[in-house]
Amino acid sequence: MEIISLHRIKEILAKSNPETLLAAIEEGFVLYADGKVVVPPVGHLAFTDPPGDVHIKYGRIEGDEYYVIKIASGFYDNPKQGLPPGNGMMMVFSAKTGEPLAILHDEGVLTDIRTAIAGAVVAKYMAPSNVKCIGIVGTGVQARLQLAYLNSITPCREVMVWGRSLEKGEAMAADPDLSEFNISVTTDMAALAERCNLIVTTTASRKALLMAGQVRPGTHITAMGADASGKQELDPALFAKADIVVADSIDQCVDHGDIYHAVKSGELALEKILALGDVIQHAQRRRTSDAQITIADLTGVAIQDIQIAKGVYIAR
Repeated sequence: MEIISLHRIKEILAKSNPETLLAAIEEGFVLYADGKVVVPPVGHLAFTDPPGDVHIKYGRIEGDEYYVIKIASGFYDNPKQGLPPGNGMMMVFSAKTGEPLAILHDEGVLTDIRTAIAGAVVAKYMAPSNVKCIGIVGTGVQARLQLAYLNSITPCREVMVWGRSLEKGEAMAADPDLSEFNISVTTDMAALAERCNLIVTTTASRKALLMAGQVRPGTHITAMGADASGKQELDPALFAKADIVVADSIDQCVDHGDIYHAVKSGELALEKILALGDVIQHAQRRRTSDAQITIADLTGVAIQDIQIAKGVYIAR
């Protein structure tokens, strides 16, 4: 069994074509929607002191050579100790013999990247044709990666970042990896919603941040922060205004995504929710007008981990 270090993983990723990874994640969502992926329920450990989450996601594609188990953690006070909030590993096994083949000691990096790629896939199929300004809610690692991976999806370079701290927002605006974007910073969510028609929410909030009355017609929202019970970024009433609602996994989002809060409050009927893989496959399920409001709720699905772990393992 190999142990592949974070340093080596970064070398492999640097040599990889980003379009190849995007295509692999996109294909994974289609396979998942078509019922060709075995994904058991997510394992979840919650911590309160210090606050944190550990997710265990695992699965296999029918007939594939490999299966993958991923353990990823987020401990939100870690930066106070000079540590990154995320960590973890992905383990690749033979689907023929059950032998462990490799531990990808990615320290949470592959989870961050596959999450950002999912945001890019969603924007590819759901964003309005003319993105005037990109709104990023949050200032952490995922906020930066989401913006970076939108680079190849939309020509828009106007960005507004919302953060609770102007200092953190300004640090993101000064990130050299995002230098091609013209980034402004705000602590006013209404101002962001007024200006931006592609909004991505990336926080660990436990109460709604983006309200229904703030969102104007023609906006697409990708919400990915609510990936565990108790988390919430979107006002449930926003789902009642939406013309299209998409989930990476309908079951997961109804259980613990932003969709959970909308279904529980009666603002969203289950039959209105579409699977992301179906939207990728069927053009008639995508937006038909730049006046529509669309929402994608992403809780993170094991197929993303399978696809990115396989990609790194095969390319090693």
